[in-house]
Amino acid sequence: MRNNLHVFLGATVADAAARPLHWVYDQKKLSKYIKGKKDFTFLKKNKSPFYNIKTGKVSGYNDVGQVMFKTLLESHKNIEKRFKKNVLKNFGPGSNYWKNLELRKKYKKIKNWRSLVPGPWIHQNIIETIKNIRLKKKFTGGVKVNESDGYCAALPFFLYGYSFKDIENIIKTITVSKISIKFALSKFYILDLALKGAKNPINEFVKNFKKNSYFKSVITEIDKVKKIKNIQHLKAVKKLGMACSYPGTFNSSIHSILNSKNYKSAISKTIKAGGCNCSRVNFIGAYFAALDGLKTIPKSWIKKTDSANEILKQS
Repeated sequence: MRNNLHVFLGATVADAAARPLHWVYDQKKLSKYIKGKKDFTFLKKNKSPFYNIKTGKVSGYNDVGQVMFKTLLESHKNIEKRFKKNVLKNFGPGSNYWKNLELRKKYKKIKNWRSLVPGPWIHQNIIETIKNIRLKKKFTGGVKVNESDGYCAALPFFLYGYSFKDIENIIKTITVSKISIKFALSKFYILDLALKGAKNPINEFVKNFKKNSYFKSVITEIDKVKKIKNIQHLKAVKKLGMACSYPGTFNSSIHSILNSKNYKSAISKTIKAGGCNCSRVNFIGAYFAALDGLKTIPKSWIKKTDSANEILKQS
């Protein structure tokens, strides 16, 4: 079955490159961490203030995409049902993610606790998804946050050419937030345009959907970003949004794309800006891989990414 998995590779490598600096919200502190370094991707020493995993591994954002990727490698039958089963296995009770969730609950009881969780960090959407899978809900996604997990989960599925309706159903297995679904679909339409050879996929998206009421708010956000295109990226991200939530994570991603000539410069710029860089690079990395092909992803970065070889085998 034909695929465009080099796009998923673009997201995966970017996530692994950014991961050691994930969720560093103090830009001054981050600048000290990377001072004197020409290349601050794949830092050997973890600087995330929340959790610590080995360099080369991916954050929880990309990891839910890895679960979908493995589900698709098994078979293209009963994808949704098997994906949910694999989500439980990868993130649920018995997994390192779940053990660390129990640790976090224990730590919360300690006044002024400030320490790293040793291992991966489970996201709110995934916590809710696991609960809803067990309750056998039709759409099992989380509702409390407006974040990128749904997009990340559906990315490998999208790359096999499934319909946008089917893609939306996959997104809903991880999030039922209306804002999250809308921005995830916007990302997929932009990636689709990039894969089809559009020279400027973001402008094409705006042109194609400017009369579409569903995407009106997304286009308003893109226009907002364009108005401050010439502001330095670090400052723009502080203004548009450093955190995990939409629309900020989408807007800051668009600003990086508009101000970058290629994959490497866009990912480096995004890492340097801090905050939830992993949520942003999962879109930015996919975008430039869709636009410019596999060759745009630095080979040295691919070698440093634990999950890369399996994706390359299938691309």
